[in-house]
Amino acid sequence: MSDQPTRPALAYFHTPGTGPVTIFLPGYASDMSGTKALALEAWAQRTGRGFLRFDYGGCGQSEGAFEEQALAGWRDDVLAMIDLVAPAPVVLVGSSMGGWLMLLAALARPDRVKTLVGVAAAADFTDWGFSTDEKLALLSNGRIERPSPYADQPTVYTRVFWSSGEANRLMHGVIGIDVPVRLLHGLRDSDVPIARAIRLTELIRSADVQLTIIKDGDHCLSRDSDIALLIRAVEEVTDLP
Repeated sequence: MSDQPTRPALAYFHTPGTGPVTIFLPGYASDMSGTKALALEAWAQRTGRGFLRFDYGGCGQSEGAFEEQALAGWRDDVLAMIDLVAPAPVVLVGSSMGGWLMLLAALARPDRVKTLVGVAAAADFTDWGFSTDEKLALLSNGRIERPSPYADQPTVYTRVFWSSGEANRLMHGVIGIDVPVRLLHGLRDSDVPIARAIRLTELIRSADVQLTIIKDGDHCLSRDSDIALLIRAVEEVTDLP
């Protein structure tokens, strides 16, 4: 479902429970059936807390064509979940690109977002995550493909998505978010350099921002030990007054 008729219908699973609703935001070309989303859902069911996982338009079980999607559209999908499905204040947990979307959503709904938890947050990655040649290819050809370490098929990036990302960059100045923020980042992350996490920590206006660096952690942070850290972080911020 979506609060905007131009957006595709979205697939989601909502676990009713007490307290703020934790909403998981997947990464680029990912979906709601990943290890972190399912682990958080199991935690919520075990502890009686509210939880929501969903697929962006064009991803997973949601309607829409993937190559027609833009970052702003996926932000609007997050806002639709906040506005129409989650009945309480929300805790946003953003993985990779989902970490960018959680920041955009928090800026758009400051009265609804209680806290943020970012996992390898990839804010502004259309800026620093593409070479000059790739950017030129996106502009001239409309799309590029990269081999994916996570799937058999290559990952596709489009000019529509890249242009929308460039129009929604955040890390050019202070990010006006004042809620508690927890960031988890692997020192061995080959997709999002640790310097991006440190800079994000500096730019978020809130005084309550904590960055946890996992020395042997990669980009996925999906090992049992990583999941335990994530659940601990979500529990902490969920229980804040």
